[in-house]
Amino acid sequence: MLLLSFKNMHAKLKTLKGKLSPKLNLSRFFKKRSKKAGLPPGSIVHIGDKITEKIGISLIKYGDNFCEEKKIENIEESFKEKDDISILWINIEGIHDTSIIEKTGTFFNLHPLLQEDIANSQQRPKIDEYADSFSLFLKMLTYNDDNNQLQSEQITLIFGKNFLITFQEGLKGDVFETVRARLRSGKGKIRKRGTDYLAYALVDAIIDNYFEILEKFGDEIEILEDELMQNPSPYTMQEIHILKREILLLRKSAWPLREVINHLQKEENPLINELTKIYLRDVYDHTIQIIDTVETFRDILSEMFDIYLSSVSNKLNETMKFLTALSTIFIPVTFLVGVYGMNFKFMPELEMKWTYPALWVIMITASIVTYLYFRKKNFI
Repeated sequence: MLLLSFKNMHAKLKTLKGKLSPKLNLSRFFKKRSKKAGLPPGSIVHIGDKITEKIGISLIKYGDNFCEEKKIENIEESFKEKDDISILWINIEGIHDTSIIEKTGTFFNLHPLLQEDIANSQQRPKIDEYADSFSLFLKMLTYNDDNNQLQSEQITLIFGKNFLITFQEGLKGDVFETVRARLRSGKGKIRKRGTDYLAYALVDAIIDNYFEILEKFGDEIEILEDELMQNPSPYTMQEIHILKREILLLRKSAWPLREVINHLQKEENPLINELTKIYLRDVYDHTIQIIDTVETFRDILSEMFDIYLSSVSNKLNETMKFLTALSTIFIPVTFLVGVYGMNFKFMPELEMKWTYPALWVIMITASIVTYLYFRKKNFI
């Protein structure tokens, strides 16, 4: 029965292994940079996942009383839309076509080192300031329910006077739909403010999505805590390990955000309005809250891992205590059987009629007395 139970548990873990304990995908943490070795600074080389699909380009042009939105085929079409009256938001999905980065950089006078960084999807979240523009490198995170993994995508925001450009690493959408909806409807202040406010709105959307991911992690941790207290198993340890790994990726993306937002809100630059800095302070507070929550989750998971190990150790101690008590119960029986198993010539008990049944009574009585004694002492 015990063997059958073990086989069933092993089969269950094997079935769930692919879904619940995926192989550690190190490519989410770093990409190979060897192809840039020996190249001069400013060389635009794509570093990231190999993508063959065509890059998507969309733009939104808006002012106080209008908003135009369309998709375009060539990046050159967006250059014709730029003027000194309206604000132009160019969204480029995909960074694997370096020619688009180069053409955009030439038209908007982007520094060669900035163009190089855009093509590298492994940038740490940071902010760079140039003569007439700001560039922000952030990580947009989404949660994949199919494999219980975080998906990280680099977002580059470049904004200057009357223009903002976003370069997205992937082609599968973003978290900016709420910002687009506000631009289309004209509600709120977004149309009446400059590109700095639009940049704030996009950053705020990314950070708000972090809270949704933290809520998912919080729910997972609560489920694991209940399971850990009631019936911990190797499956529980696997889930704790997976969550610790995903929290590590979230921490890697969230920690640098604090200095990015802090620098942006304290910067003395005509591109950043004083009214926008008030909203940036709110984003900064959200960033601190995210970091605190991440650190709390890390501590909880570490404690849960320790509790699991203690639980396993206690179970082992209980098992050893039971086996020891069981062995002790059979010591008198073993002694008696050993005595009557000796081959002596003169053993008068062997000739007695009731010796055999009497021996069984003695053995059973000794076992019961020993068992009751250990039960009274709470050894078993």
